[in-house]
Amino acid sequence: MKALTFQGIDSVSHETVPDPRIEDPGDVVVRVECAGICGSDLHVYHGRETGLDLGTVMGHEFVGEIAETGAEVRGIVAGDRVVSPFTTSCGRCFYCKRGLTARCTAGQLFGWVEGGGGLHGCQADYVRVPLAGSTLVKVPEGVAAEQALFAGDILSTGYFCADLAGIEPGSVVVVLGCGPVGLMAAIGAQELNAGRVFAVDAVAERLELAKRFGAEPLELAGDPVAVVHEATEGRGADAVLEVVGSPEATRLAVDLVRPGGSIAAAGVHTEKQFAFSPVEAYDKNLTYRAGRCPARHYMERVLPIVEAARYDLAAVISHRLPLAEGARGYDIFARKLDGCTKVILTPPPGSP
Repeated sequence: MKALTFQGIDSVSHETVPDPRIEDPGDVVVRVECAGICGSDLHVYHGRETGLDLGTVMGHEFVGEIAETGAEVRGIVAGDRVVSPFTTSCGRCFYCKRGLTARCTAGQLFGWVEGGGGLHGCQADYVRVPLAGSTLVKVPEGVAAEQALFAGDILSTGYFCADLAGIEPGSVVVVLGCGPVGLMAAIGAQELNAGRVFAVDAVAERLELAKRFGAEPLELAGDPVAVVHEATEGRGADAVLEVVGSPEATRLAVDLVRPGGSIAAAGVHTEKQFAFSPVEAYDKNLTYRAGRCPARHYMERVLPIVEAARYDLAAVISHRLPLAEGARGYDIFARKLDGCTKVILTPPPGSP
């Protein structure tokens, strides 16, 4: 089959690789209908996260049709259209039972093979899914693949970030970063009945999308702290959703949040220390929560949002490319060319 493989920093290649096969009775093989390039893929692409084997198939966002099932798979059958979270999960361990499916003791991250072990990704014609019965979710009837795709990662992650912040009805919320996850976080805040949702970014096209999704756009180059303080009688935001994953974003979040408020961080951080001190956290009675989204747990909550079609989720997609042009897709996404917000890759129909 054809797949996009990791070839080193800033390099992916469209290559022929072995077809995935059933390796365990709980596996399925899925024919990929569409796959996304995610912001966290860029951490590997740019070398901010290291250890990935050369030749690893990239990607962890996909919708597809089950082509083959292992003997012990239950609840799904060949021909079902399914959407996957970005990690597998058993549904039975200590963490899965508590809804923390991203920390499943048997789980694996799609698109991460290190030292010969791990799980190849989904930017390919086909993908193997271990623990399939507890990992995959059927796509609701009538929901397009592009819409369902969001439930497996960016919409679940955005909603999780809003939920993590403890948003209460009427809260003033600030979203830092209007990439795909940030836009979904703005939706999550509204679904949790926030009173006002501000969205901060430096890219005009992304701020326009945030406005379309119901947020109040704020230019990073302006003075978002002053605007938010003016809107809250000088207090600051009740909650800040940080989806950038940088020390600068963390610093801004601390400046924006009110005493007793909360910061939820869903952006992937690679730095070794916080951008604020324990003294600041103490003096501000700050709540800071962070972590990888347990996407499988949240998919049941966000798929109804997709089905209801209250938001034009597809507006996040700026580029649709065939899988064969995936390397160009990475370059466009990484450099934010042509107003890029989200790239969707499509293998050829019926690809072998």
